Amino acid sequence: MKIRRIAVFLALATSLLFCGDKHFSPPPAAHARTYPLHDAHDDEKVTIAVDPYDAPDKASVFKVNYRGYSFFVVRLIVSNDSDKTLMMDDLKVEYITAKREKLQPASDTDIYRRLVKPEKADNSHPGGMKLPFPVGKKKEPLSKDVREEYESAQFLTVPVTAHATNSGFVFFDMAGMDTPGPGAHVYISGVKAGSQQLFYFDISMGKAPEPAAAK
Repeated sequence: MKIRRIAVFLALATSLLFCGDKHFSPPPAAHARTYPLHDAHDDEKVTIAVDPYDAPDKASVFKVNYRGYSFFVVRLIVSNDSDKTLMMDDLKVEYITAKREKLQPASDTDIYRRLVKPEKADNSHPGGMKLPFPVGKKKEPLSKDVREEYESAQFLTVPVTAHATNSGFVFFDMAGMDTPGPGAHVYISGVKAGSQQLFYFDISMGKAPEPAAAK
């Protein structure tokens, strides 16, 4: 009887543990070299990739349609095949459009403000990327689940140990700008192997279209 009670207790505890786990859990990241959009530094044995999450099937891992709020979400994958630990304290990530506009990743505060008051972005960028809901519509406070999602999803600048891969997401605010497309680049700098700073990583998001021939 005592053994049966213990078994029931363990089953209940396991059930509660899994039911209570509401943290964001994306698919495991593969090695950065396996993604089409990557830059490999063979001498330094470090590869960084970006994986856009703008397609509906991939974006479905999120509770929120971030594209509908004018965020371009990409997964950043860092694979360290060297014997040194990579330090990411000074990491800098920039999205540079084909028109040379530079974007920094949005902060938790930036994302929160957009999700709560999306009309602010739409009014401040007339003629830009329209948001899919009425301007001025009152928004309810964000749920805890939503806040936990974008906070836990973002790339953490923690050390990447030898022969390991770290990943996370960055959110670029595209309100009032052209949607992501060919000709853009993602620049990553500030990565260090010990005290040595690595050369920057340049990841092309695709070739820009050729200009139309003059008639």
